[in-house]
Amino acid sequence: MDNHSQPGKRRPKFVILNRRSLVAAILLIAVLIIISTNSFWRMMYPIHYQKNIQSAAAFAKVDPLLIASVIRVESKFQTEDVSHAGAVGLMQLMPDTAQWIADTIRQQTTGSGGAVNRLPKDDKQLASPQYNILIGSWYVQNLIQQFHGNVTAAVAAYNAGPKRVQDWLRSGTWDGKLQDIDQIPVGETRHFVDRVFYNYSLYKKIYGHDPAWNTQT
Repeated sequence: MDNHSQPGKRRPKFVILNRRSLVAAILLIAVLIIISTNSFWRMMYPIHYQKNIQSAAAFAKVDPLLIASVIRVESKFQTEDVSHAGAVGLMQLMPDTAQWIADTIRQQTTGSGGAVNRLPKDDKQLASPQYNILIGSWYVQNLIQQFHGNVTAAVAAYNAGPKRVQDWLRSGTWDGKLQDIDQIPVGETRHFVDRVFYNYSLYKKIYGHDPAWNTQT
């Protein structure tokens, strides 16, 4: 008897393969749809303490997404983070630097000065998100002003200190441009600048069209 006419014969392999290929294609399309949504990328790159960042950045007149990027690199949004050098909080501020910033801001009677005066003066408050982001945002803007609007140099100074960065620029060691950060002689600072601007670019793509993040005045 002809085997091909027997009941219960096996289905051709190409039918099984076609079904598997179809399922794989459907899953691939589903994944592509998911990762193309803004919600997916917000889940992958969340920003914590959003209201604190937006508020602090607004009166400091600095891009809140830049502040969020600094926080992500400095502490990954961990409030209890304290570095081996003693830097505290979300924005990893040294207590002495934070005290100088607070004293400078308190000399103002409006704007950021008024905001600082409403906060406790106890040094222990440096670790609190509200206080830490407020002080840190002002410092970022202050550095941007020191370097005449060069945000890249300001971010480098946030890590290495303004005097050291000024020396690099004056000596020609580094030209202050983002595309030339390989010229920065300190590896930690070079890595810090690279990571901040990597996250900054991502945050602008993910959150940049949200009016809540356009808080500069």
